[in-house]
Amino acid sequence: MDSNSVSPMPELAPIAEFDKSPPSPPNEEVPMDDLPPPPATISQAEGKKIKVQRSRSYDSDDHERGACEWCEYALVITLATVLLIGVSALTIFWVFYYRGGYAWADDTPDKQFNLHPTLMVAGFVTFCGFSVLLYRICRCFRRIYVKLLHAIFHALAFPCIVIGFLAVLDYHNKKGINNFYSLHSWIGFVAMGLFGLQYAVGFFSFLLLLICNKGTAGFRASLVPIHAAFGILTFVLGVAACLTGLTEKAIFALGSEQYPLLEPEAIVINAIGMTVVAVAIVVLYTVRGTGGYRLRKVAQHPS
Repeated sequence: MDSNSVSPMPELAPIAEFDKSPPSPPNEEVPMDDLPPPPATISQAEGKKIKVQRSRSYDSDDHERGACEWCEYALVITLATVLLIGVSALTIFWVFYYRGGYAWADDTPDKQFNLHPTLMVAGFVTFCGFSVLLYRICRCFRRIYVKLLHAIFHALAFPCIVIGFLAVLDYHNKKGINNFYSLHSWIGFVAMGLFGLQYAVGFFSFLLLLICNKGTAGFRASLVPIHAAFGILTFVLGVAACLTGLTEKAIFALGSEQYPLLEPEAIVINAIGMTVVAVAIVVLYTVRGTGGYRLRKVAQHPS
């Protein structure tokens, strides 16, 4: 073989099927329809608006009420208001018409005692009942205004309970009667203690701590269910103290012989007791209607 001859080139391998298609350009753009939408930006004003709407979400169920539910709502609130005012008015009528009115003197201790049932009914039933109902009635108000009204009604109940307690304590001392011997006095003492503790804790936690709103929000949120539960318990104990006190007074004033005869005064005393029971039923029914829902919402947004 000649040394100058060129050897033939080797045969190239056949092109694979996947290599036959031309490659796509490196800068080819993907259609925008295949991409997810860009994140939406929320302005500061819109963020504040959403925050306000969330903070007021506990009132959203009021806009979903039907006509029948609104009629029930108005009926229950009207009935509760009439009963709460009526029970104090009936107690004042009983004292003036059958018991001789009021006084605070050494020569008229019985008239001094009359301050006790009147003020205790006004404090534990009327003012405390209105205070409990405020979170059901004033749902369209700002929460700070509802808190202030809640505190004002408890502030009205406080002197009634204190003066009523001092009146009966001084009456017992003048008459030589032992103090805190009956079931009525024990229930009333527990109710007064819970009332004072509730007022102090509520005033400090839900009004004074608003000075540092963000820093105390978690603490106040955790305290809302406890405060509400003990508030209902205090109201129920106050009702129980009033009922046992009315029964005790009826037996002592009318005697075990006249009271069973259902004389006019006995009927009035029983009517006061049944009105107190009606107040408790209406108030507890009203709170139960939205209590759990409202407590969950307030716990999320306590301010």
